[in-house]
Amino acid sequence: QMKRLGASADWDRQKFTLDADLSKAVTEAFVRLHEKGLIYRGDRMVNWSPNLQTAVSDLEVEYEDRPNAKLYTFKYPLADGEGDYIPVATTRPETILGDTAVCVHPEDERYVSLVGREVVVPGSGRRIPVISDEYVDMEFGTGALKITPSHDPNDYELGRKHGLKFINVMNKDATMNANADEYAGLDRYECRKKLWADMEEEGLTLNVTKHETRVPISQRGGEMIEPMVSTQWFVKAGGMAEKSLEAVRSEKIKFVPPRFEKMWDYWLENIQDWCISRQLWWGHRIPVWHVVKEDGSLLSDDASVQNSAESLPGYVVARDESEAYEIARRDYGEQVKLSQDEDVLDTWFSSGLWPFATVGWPDTSNPDFKRYYPAAILETGYDILFFWVARMVMMGLELTEEPPFETIYLHGLVRDAKGKKMSKTTGNVIDPLETIDQYGADALRFSLVTGGAPGQDVPLSMEKVEGNRNFANKLWNAGRYLIQMMEREERNRGAGSISDFAVRGPMTKEELESLPLAEKYIVSKAHDLVEKVTSALHQHKIGEAGSLAYDFFWNQYTAWYIEASKVHMEREGPESENLRLASLKTLVYVFDTCLRVLHPFMPYVTETLWQRLPHHGDALIISPWPQMSTTESLPRSTEAEDNFDLLQDAVNSIQSVRAEPRVETGEKMHAVIRVAESTSLKPLVKESDVLAFIGRVEKDSLEISNFEKTSDSDGNTVKLVVREGLEVLLPMKQMVDVEKERQRLEKQAEKIQKDVDLLEKRLQSKGFVDKAPPAKVEETRQQLNERKSRLATIKTTLENLE
Repeated sequence: QMKRLGASADWDRQKFTLDADLSKAVTEAFVRLHEKGLIYRGDRMVNWSPNLQTAVSDLEVEYEDRPNAKLYTFKYPLADGEGDYIPVATTRPETILGDTAVCVHPEDERYVSLVGREVVVPGSGRRIPVISDEYVDMEFGTGALKITPSHDPNDYELGRKHGLKFINVMNKDATMNANADEYAGLDRYECRKKLWADMEEEGLTLNVTKHETRVPISQRGGEMIEPMVSTQWFVKAGGMAEKSLEAVRSEKIKFVPPRFEKMWDYWLENIQDWCISRQLWWGHRIPVWHVVKEDGSLLSDDASVQNSAESLPGYVVARDESEAYEIARRDYGEQVKLSQDEDVLDTWFSSGLWPFATVGWPDTSNPDFKRYYPAAILETGYDILFFWVARMVMMGLELTEEPPFETIYLHGLVRDAKGKKMSKTTGNVIDPLETIDQYGADALRFSLVTGGAPGQDVPLSMEKVEGNRNFANKLWNAGRYLIQMMEREERNRGAGSISDFAVRGPMTKEELESLPLAEKYIVSKAHDLVEKVTSALHQHKIGEAGSLAYDFFWNQYTAWYIEASKVHMEREGPESENLRLASLKTLVYVFDTCLRVLHPFMPYVTETLWQRLPHHGDALIISPWPQMSTTESLPRSTEAEDNFDLLQDAVNSIQSVRAEPRVETGEKMHAVIRVAESTSLKPLVKESDVLAFIGRVEKDSLEISNFEKTSDSDGNTVKLVVREGLEVLLPMKQMVDVEKERQRLEKQAEKIQKDVDLLEKRLQSKGFVDKAPPAKVEETRQQLNERKSRLATIKTTLENLE
């Protein structure tokens, strides 16, 4: 997909995470982090995926709303009291078998006298203590909590705080284990039903009510996560997170858009130690070798070893087996036997090394490492900001002491035309390869890039892609027109002559000033485009940059200048040869500029067209950006832009009149153009044939003059005040059926007169003027004045129709 889309990567330097050099880097990273004391083995609460039979990270857990879940309220009977109990509620009755305490608030008068006593676990018969902690919310539920330290994240923390027992009642596949006594072997949900039924028989249940809750779901496995205490490998994330926070605060790393900084801060400020071990059969095997005891068990699993801070841990961390034995023989004796840890590393551990491991790390003398690390910018989706981006920053800062990139550009997710997430289930998935086959890679690329701002999702519709396919066609057709002009020029001047038109660099101010008005205008606007697009790209406003290029090419170059050039190509007179050459040169120069600016967005069609036209260099992709320099701006002519704007406004006003439903004629019009500034008169007169051609005005009757040299509108003409200093007069008879126009205006005048009468009556009402808010009264006066003005204009027009 990336190749078909035209990603300009170095495809000869592909990397795979399990390549030998990258595997070596992963091992080295683990060893170094362990040597720093940042990696440890321990028993902690993890997210366990029963389907995958592995621990998963917090980021691989999604939460699903369950509006019709059940809340089970039951009796926790006091061990030393007949019939007395503490009411407790839970959404997971199967975990009752792993309870090791009941907790109440120390100030809850209902239960304070029970603290220190014992209750009996239903279905088990074990006695557990009643404890108190301010963590309990007295107002929620019954005000008493069952504590299952091995199967609930919050209970885990309370269990550690109060020194409670940790009883795991489930196997790795979420069936009940031997600690569940008679329920051993049952699936957790089967156990729930059977245990509750048994409790009902014993009279220990109170009620079951509907309860809305959120449950953790394994992103990959699809089943409900089982919180479970498990022996895993962890990375101490606190210090690494603090370095990553500081990198953003000190602006060594910047976010685009900046709003993601708050999410970054929140996540890293609340980060937990990172569980990096996975119980899978694929991935980088953890570079740890355990000492094997004579009975085949692992020394590291001995409770005496685990609970002693002074003894050796029972394992060694090494880069390979040879090094492992060298270390182990030194610490455990010559006859030591080792077995490598069977777990593999979390895929995001190796992915976190990507910016520097792919360019040679840990060999920091590698030329690629010196040249490409740190990188300038990372571009990725916001959905993996913490999966991947945070891991890269944390690893980069810890292992290289430099942030891996200066800018993090986060794009949105591609969604369907209605903004919904694409899903095979709903059938709204858009296949990029099929879309490319139908519309072309350029159209799809342009649709994606200009479809939204940084960090915002992109709703992708086929209508949008089709529209951008049409834009690519417009680009192609303009290129064909230029090729035809070049071929005609070559026939006139001889083979090889068109190479003179190849663009070798930006046009200088002297060259710009020597051009006629239309040519000077379009070159000046093209230079303005380059400056704006360059600025937008520097600010990472990529969609805005693409839209600017689109608008200029479609609405300026093709709609105006190509049409003007057609007139210049056919103009006769002593300067016709110079004008024709100037037009050809400008056509190629501005088109070349458009191709360079559009190339990052639409590489295929722009490269193909560039190769077919006169050009300087081997390929467009390696050609210079159309700038003088990073400090010098491209020359512009504001005078030419202002004067050609007058011509455009005049033509637009004529075309807008033609578009009116009441304009019946399709023939060329007679027109009078009046300008206030004498300095604008000469260039407009010189381009009068262009104005006539694009505006479909009768050339021989077109008059362009100053205000004082032209009589005002009479009954046979309509005056269009286009803007201050520009008016257009058009003959009424060419525009409308006079009788129909009179009837239309009379109806309009009648309607506006009724509005005027109503508004005047309202303003004459003392109750309205005195009681209504002053702003409302003023608004009404403005409405009256506006309608009176429109009415006066209509009456004047009616008088002129007489």
